[in-house]
Amino acid sequence: MNWIEVNGTSLRYELSGSGKTTLVLVHEMGGTLDSWDLVLPALNNTRQVLRYDTRGAGLSEKIHGRVTFDDMADDLAALLDAIGIEGKVALAGTAVGGAIAIHFAVRHAARVGALVVTSPATGVAADRRQATLDRATAAETLGMRGIAEASVPASYPAEVRHNAEDFRKFRARWLANDPHSFAAINRMLADATVTEELPRIACPTLVIGCRHDKLRPPPAVKALAEQIPGAEYLEINSGHFAGIQTPGLVSQAFHGFLFALGY
Repeated sequence: MNWIEVNGTSLRYELSGSGKTTLVLVHEMGGTLDSWDLVLPALNNTRQVLRYDTRGAGLSEKIHGRVTFDDMADDLAALLDAIGIEGKVALAGTAVGGAIAIHFAVRHAARVGALVVTSPATGVAADRRQATLDRATAAETLGMRGIAEASVPASYPAEVRHNAEDFRKFRARWLANDPHSFAAINRMLADATVTEELPRIACPTLVIGCRHDKLRPPPAVKALAEQIPGAEYLEINSGHFAGIQTPGLVSQAFHGFLFALGY
């Protein structure tokens, strides 16, 4: 693992594998680069894989005040510059990480050759905005443990708890989040949407919906895919955090799509 200071923040990252192409993985809200541990061995045999803790997450610098999708996208652009990754990368993200990936693919279009997103959290419906803001406040006042029972069951439902040890690790890592950074990212999601950017995506795109996703059900995800020119849609038997819950299905979908494109 390495740390680097870019775009006004300090990020933890890891670059592994080898090959002529690079895949960048962007984790979910409440996750870390470790969220990709179980898919990594199947993805970094034929390509470089860059994964990192986004601003406010894991061991990256915590957020004081507000953060925007622009900040998140520009953090990644600066990280790629700093470690010398040139040309177009493949980019994959889950949930809020999927929204960051989408925004990066539009804001820095010349740097993205392929895009994969699972259950992308591109925005919050008007009738859910206040609940998202309330969740942010609750995280700050009660801490992560105080909101766990209201959050974890929907994102990691019983249907995808195939491995008790994997779930135990997920919950413990989720509880270790910095509550103020977690709140800031919730407010970012409540205050902005990248949904309107979907028609501007210019690279080949795979959108994955998950059958047991109680936060972003497949019909809602498919509707997003239909707004992206030429996008493919795939539904898998997983939950909101698919890379953790069904790593085999995710790595197979990612690799198959990217390999066909030369990534």
